[in-house]
Amino acid sequence: MFVSDLGNGLMVVSHSSLAVIGLAVLAAAFVIGGRADVRGLLEERALDWLVSRQEARSIDETLDTASLLGPGDISAVDRATAIDPSELNRQQAVVAQWLSRRYKVAPEPVGRLVQEAWSLGQRVGLEPTLILAIVAIESSFNPFAQSAVGAQGLMQVMTRVHDDKYVAFGGNHAAFDPLTNLRVGVQVLKDCIAKAGSVEGGLRHYVGAANLASDGGYAFKVMAEQEFMQQLLRGRSVPTTARLPVPPVAPPEATGGSDAPMTPVQPSVPPGGSPSAAATDTAPRLAALGY
Repeated sequence: MFVSDLGNGLMVVSHSSLAVIGLAVLAAAFVIGGRADVRGLLEERALDWLVSRQEARSIDETLDTASLLGPGDISAVDRATAIDPSELNRQQAVVAQWLSRRYKVAPEPVGRLVQEAWSLGQRVGLEPTLILAIVAIESSFNPFAQSAVGAQGLMQVMTRVHDDKYVAFGGNHAAFDPLTNLRVGVQVLKDCIAKAGSVEGGLRHYVGAANLASDGGYAFKVMAEQEFMQQLLRGRSVPTTARLPVPPVAPPEATGGSDAPMTPVQPSVPPGGSPSAAATDTAPRLAALGY
């Protein structure tokens, strides 16, 4: 009973105290509401406090950012190879979305590469889907890819062989700039096609297999990947998981007679399966370099 009475007493006191506090707050509000000078003073002090807090926060954020920037650094937005996908036309958007999902890369940088491939293709007379197919097979859209023989970047250009083409872009390190690598790669590809007289022959030159019996199925795979994109542009649905077909086996006469060994069949390559420099082009590139 004692505990119960004590609890009831505390509740009564608490309710009474809260009621008194509430009445005091109401009274103060009425007084302040009726006194414009008091109300103005309180509002001014509250505003000063909020402004000072905002200034302090801005200074802290500026100091944190400044500590990460070096002299002459440009903004990250200016440095990034990216674009808002909404800026692409319908054809570009369809291809960019498919490539983004197929190779598990962000749509913004892929969109910028697709836009650049369209621009380069118009300037040099190449199908943009061919350019993008080479990027897909060569590097799976990894701008930092490097093969065992030194082919670098998105289009796996042999930097030490084509270093003269990077002079205008500041030197060989530009091979890892996505747009620069794309432009140099397209220039090399254009030269290869002109030399061979056909796209397929140009691809064999591009991979360094012009004088070899086989290019390891490289040209076949590039053209198959391009065909996927061409189907998209024709309005057909192509699964992002579509596997590249297996390159056909070369007939015996193509390899030097019936007793000559047949060209080995390369296994189909899943999208994104090669982190750098399409694995099938290593032997042709090595042979072309004299290894």
